[in-house]
Amino acid sequence: MHFILAGLLALGALLDLILGVSFFVDPATAGADFGLHSSTPMGLSAMRGDFTAFFWVAAISMGIGAWKRRGDVLWPALALFAIAFTGRLVNLVVVGDYDGWWQPMTVEALHVIVIALSIKIFPFAGISPADPV
Repeated sequence: MHFILAGLLALGALLDLILGVSFFVDPATAGADFGLHSSTPMGLSAMRGDFTAFFWVAAISMGIGAWKRRGDVLWPALALFAIAFTGRLVNLVVVGDYDGWWQPMTVEALHVIVIALSIKIFPFAGISPADPV
């Protein structure tokens, strides 16, 4: 189970790293894939900075968690994706659906599930699985 979760975390980290790089290098094109459009320097700066930060923090957290098989370093990624999913869910209820609304929510839900399972199963730094809780 550890191997499978680590593999899924690593794949998610790679996806998030690529998304972060795409927002860093070409925020206009990457933003369009997310339904965002900005032709102003301020808007492009926000996409370049905020989306890159979101995806790189998640990728680093998940990458370290997968490599070291540690649950404690996964909390930032869990928080990011749980909040993103919750925001989309609120939008779905308040504003309504749109074409393809389920795709990003599915990706975020899968992130949350894999990360939460990994936090539950992987040990925390300095704690052996045999230590009493």
